[in-house]
Amino acid sequence: MPPKPANKKAPAPKGKKGNDDDDSKGGKALKTANSIKVRHILCEKQSRALEAIEKLKAGISFNKVAETYSEDKAKEGGSLGWMVRGSMVGAFQDAAFQLQPSTTAKPIYTDPPIKTQHGYHVIMVEDRKN
Repeated sequence: MPPKPANKKAPAPKGKKGNDDDDSKGGKALKTANSIKVRHILCEKQSRALEAIEKLKAGISFNKVAETYSEDKAKEGGSLGWMVRGSMVGAFQDAAFQLQPSTTAKPIYTDPPIKTQHGYHVIMVEDRKN
């Protein structure tokens, strides 16, 4: 991904299983991380990104949906590998660092998709570390 532009506030990711990080409701607190192992599905049109989300909701694995729907070079399951804070565009980074880690079989992802200058992203995080 190219260097990040001026920071725009991204909507909080919802994900398939919700993204409630509040300990008072029994949720698991999100640990601070400096890098994340991230996958995404990039679509030029929002309608295509929404179709991809429907496939995820139907239970199709994230990597399979990415292979079919993503228009990015990371088509091979949508993997971007390990990304450090500051290396992603603002809205993408804001959303990605709010996600709980999950697996491609049962992903927690951004819903609605995140808009950047590259298009619409459906993002999931596989792991986090400092």
